[in-house]
Amino acid sequence: MTKPHPVRATDGLSHWYQPWLDITPARLAERSLAKWQTFVATAETADTAYVLDGQLFHGDLTNLFLMDAGSAAIVKHIQAVEVIVRPLTPLLVYFYQNDVGQALRAIAAERGEEWVKYQVNWKLQAPYSRRLGLEGLDGLIALYRDYRVLTDELYAHLDLAKLAIENSQRAWAAYGQRIMQELLGDRPEAI
Repeated sequence: MTKPHPVRATDGLSHWYQPWLDITPARLAERSLAKWQTFVATAETADTAYVLDGQLFHGDLTNLFLMDAGSAAIVKHIQAVEVIVRPLTPLLVYFYQNDVGQALRAIAAERGEEWVKYQVNWKLQAPYSRRLGLEGLDGLIALYRDYRVLTDELYAHLDLAKLAIENSQRAWAAYGQRIMQELLGDRPEAI
């Protein structure tokens, strides 16, 4: 992991995990685009392959969602990021699970009540969650169902090389092989 993160716009904020306490959605989007531009400028001249785990649909995009920026602002942001990263010819790997509720309940069972409390106390205090009155694990699931609708829509409209993998089977070796085949240009049947 690189510190500071090359594209995370919340680095340097007093409340990096609750940016709504420090900054407006518009300003966060500006900071994010600047970070992406700097990263791409550096990456274009490097002889390195970069893996940015979750940074297109996680990180700043999640924060814009939590900040209740609205779908128009989020779509505008992701389209701008797409234009910025296009020179790198990236592959977007979109991991998802068909049943968001089942997935979060499984994670909650594995990670325990402290993890649930942490997530609820963080994400359900955000403007989006508060506006909808989301509470507890059910509220967290509702939040992520809404977020999943958004990211599915964004994914569908991106004009980048992309690969969607339903990962509820946790077949990580097979998923990794499928990603490598995609990167190398071999296109076997979908998982």
